[in-house]
Amino acid sequence: MSVGCNCQSELVGLRPTRRDWLKNSAIGFGYLAATALLAEKTSGARQAYSNPLSPREPHFAARAKRVVFVFMKGGPSQVDTFDYKPNLQRDDGKECPFEKPRVQFAPTGKLLKSPWKFSQYGETGSYVSELFPNVAKHVDDLCFIHSLHGSNAAHGGALLKMHTGSDNFVRPSLGAWVSYGLGTENDNLPGFVTICPTLAHGGVNNWSSAFLPAVYQGVPLGNASTPSDQARIRYIANEAGTPAAVQRKQLDLLQQFNRRHLEEGALDAALEGRIASFELAFRMQSEMPQVEDLSQETAATRRAYGLDEKVTENFGRQCLLARRFLERGVRFVQVTHSDANVQWDQHSNLREGHTKNALEVDQPIAALLEDLKQRGLLEDTLVIWTGEFGRTPTAQGKDGRDHNPDGFTVWFAGGGTKPGLHYGSTDEYGFYAAENKVHVHDFHATVLALMGLNHEKLTFRHAGRDFRLTDVHGRIVSEVFA
Repeated sequence: MSVGCNCQSELVGLRPTRRDWLKNSAIGFGYLAATALLAEKTSGARQAYSNPLSPREPHFAARAKRVVFVFMKGGPSQVDTFDYKPNLQRDDGKECPFEKPRVQFAPTGKLLKSPWKFSQYGETGSYVSELFPNVAKHVDDLCFIHSLHGSNAAHGGALLKMHTGSDNFVRPSLGAWVSYGLGTENDNLPGFVTICPTLAHGGVNNWSSAFLPAVYQGVPLGNASTPSDQARIRYIANEAGTPAAVQRKQLDLLQQFNRRHLEEGALDAALEGRIASFELAFRMQSEMPQVEDLSQETAATRRAYGLDEKVTENFGRQCLLARRFLERGVRFVQVTHSDANVQWDQHSNLREGHTKNALEVDQPIAALLEDLKQRGLLEDTLVIWTGEFGRTPTAQGKDGRDHNPDGFTVWFAGGGTKPGLHYGSTDEYGFYAAENKVHVHDFHATVLALMGLNHEKLTFRHAGRDFRLTDVHGRIVSEVFA
């Protein structure tokens, strides 16, 4: 019985599951991996084994093969970026004409107009703030959802909701679910990579596999406090002077000890995860250095991503690394714009903070869109741009905005989405999702559907019941499909 076969059976909810069978057999996935490793010949030649990250067929025809999740931590303001509200400009300083949310993160005052000018771009005539002049040039390739809404006004809960579908329980992340459902297209690289992720507000839980097998967890390159030029996957380089064949024998011995431990005890998910990670790390040595070596890129490409400018080099490097991972078969790549603070969280100094943030990301994001398109990758790569929530159209203090999960904007590009579409809307001031409302569960169901995965069938049995990313909710927003 192969791991790949049973994993696919598990996806469609058949019984007994692979995990049940492995547990009852008192061996577990790790034993299978270790057995395959130990079956190698002394010469180092590899024999075939069932890699849990091997590509798997989707439930139905997929529109996208891979995802890049561009995350703006802290909550960018929809009414200052992509959701133009002329009435907000007109009624600046007036009282909000309707009741504010019953649950608010902090009190806010009167309506506050956007300090940035909006202009129309492209054949669609879409309004974009002057904060994003470079992204605006690609507006005809973007698919906007202006009516996203969540359930938590705090950063921690909102980040977890956006990444895992739950704001109060530890659940597998979106990237882990995609990796679990589809595997990777490159055995020498992880299925899910997260570049400079935040360690705050949920931290590792935002890219973890939770109760899914550990092999599906995101592999981090650095973190938000690490400059992207220092972001590396550590401890995979072969020790200087140690031939690969010798390292292979060392790993085989270690795996032999691990296998013995599994045989003597109960199912140990952590040990299974280590067995899989050791093997993946061994394979990554052959390819990861080339992915991380940006000197292979032309001067024009480096310049386009902003690597020659101090303000854009950090996030530009993240975006360029993302493209290099995507083109080599990594299924899900996340880049996070964050720092030691909460980045887009302008409770005050809105103009100063959002201006700084947009300058750092606008050119790199536009370069990523253009690069993917020129390479023929945008058609089957789903680009997602969002934060954990938006901001209030009412003022906090003199010149800030509070958290607003009740109505904000996300946009897609490529991956089978409808270019130039504006779906849904907020009210006339941008406070609440009003027309064609899209909940975070709907957002997740839609992303999985674009990847060819049925969110109701992509399940994993844990603690006596089947779990899924969308819990018991989720409507596929098929209107955004091309």
